[in-house]
Amino acid sequence: MRVLGIDPGSRRTGWGVVQLEGTRLRHLGAGTILVSDKVPLPMRLRLIHEELAGIIALHRPDAMAVEEIFFAKYANAALKLGHARGVALLVAAESEIGVHEYPPAIVKRTIVGRGAADKAQVGRLVMALLGLHTPPGEDAADALAVAITHIQAARSGGR
Repeated sequence: MRVLGIDPGSRRTGWGVVQLEGTRLRHLGAGTILVSDKVPLPMRLRLIHEELAGIIALHRPDAMAVEEIFFAKYANAALKLGHARGVALLVAAESEIGVHEYPPAIVKRTIVGRGAADKAQVGRLVMALLGLHTPPGEDAADALAVAITHIQAARSGGR
């Protein structure tokens, strides 16, 4: 099973691809799609779409796992996050890849063991789980964590 995890954002969209080989998790790639906030939102969304489509074409995932929207302090930020999430869902639909959504607290609980873990803890445990020698960026680590969460859920029969 090969899973593309997505940590959506209108300026920073993290992505990570993890493959389950037997009982072992294998890191296939990860990164962050960076788009300047000086670029108008429609163009940012187009750039995110193009990058994600290229990532899917390159890695050929079996499934996409996306972090659900959390309640943001600012409504405008939540709306922009929702737009980026929608782009990720659209790319998955265009590629005919099943999408699975996970709340941030479930992702943190799966990776760290508690739902209130900070980003640094998530990043360290993602490194350990995947045997990485250098830490991925925060957004990429979060995306890898979402992918791992889906693999663990699928293994346990949850999804």
